[in-house]
Amino acid sequence: MAAAPANPGNAATPQQASTAAPAVTPAVSTTPPSAKGAQIQVPTGTHIPLVLHNGISTRSARPGDPVYFETLFPVMVDGKVAIPAGSYVSGEVTQSKRPGRVKGRGELAIKLTTMILPNSYMVNLNASPSGAGTGGGETVNNEGKVVGDSDKASDVGTVVKTTAAGAGIGAIAGQGARGAGIGAGIGAAAGLGAVLLSRGPDAELPRGSTVEAVIDRPILLDADKVQFTSPGQASTLPGPPNREPQRNKIPF
Repeated sequence: MAAAPANPGNAATPQQASTAAPAVTPAVSTTPPSAKGAQIQVPTGTHIPLVLHNGISTRSARPGDPVYFETLFPVMVDGKVAIPAGSYVSGEVTQSKRPGRVKGRGELAIKLTTMILPNSYMVNLNASPSGAGTGGGETVNNEGKVVGDSDKASDVGTVVKTTAAGAGIGAIAGQGARGAGIGAGIGAAAGLGAVLLSRGPDAELPRGSTVEAVIDRPILLDADKVQFTSPGQASTLPGPPNREPQRNKIPF
């Protein structure tokens, strides 16, 4: 009997082998990474007018205490609104120095670190004050520190008043000109002692104080997140009332 032929279904013919699909090699993407989005640059030295929401004073402020501001006027770049009015700015106290009893003025140093635009876009900020409207005699020095008033007029007034009072008491005591002179000397010493035993005026930034901040390095804003069609609007905060410098009696 003739042998049965081999089962052709279990072996590929030469033609089938030649047409078999080649092994697949994993594809490697040649698409370049997406370019970084366009940015708007607010240049170094830009002035940003701010209003303070929480008052601070050398009487109670400590390094690390937060400060909260709001922009009062829009910042424009190339004719477009980059930072609208009503944007929030936060920072912290970096130094708080109380005035001395004999000399030295109160000093407050703050740094501004963060800005939140009205659309909740938050950016890093590096800025310091260049001027302040506090309602008092505070000034801002070239280091960006808020410096308290000296109150020299009050010091002189204290000595003059106590000198006059001492002279009057001496005269009433019946010792004539000599008594008046002794009384004046005692009064002058008392007035000088009152000045030496009290601190000068604290440096203050009451709520509603205006500060002009100057940025120390450029602010880079993502263009797709800064497409404002309005200049914005700041909160209506009353400015601080005008105030005279007040010395602080010990032990406060």
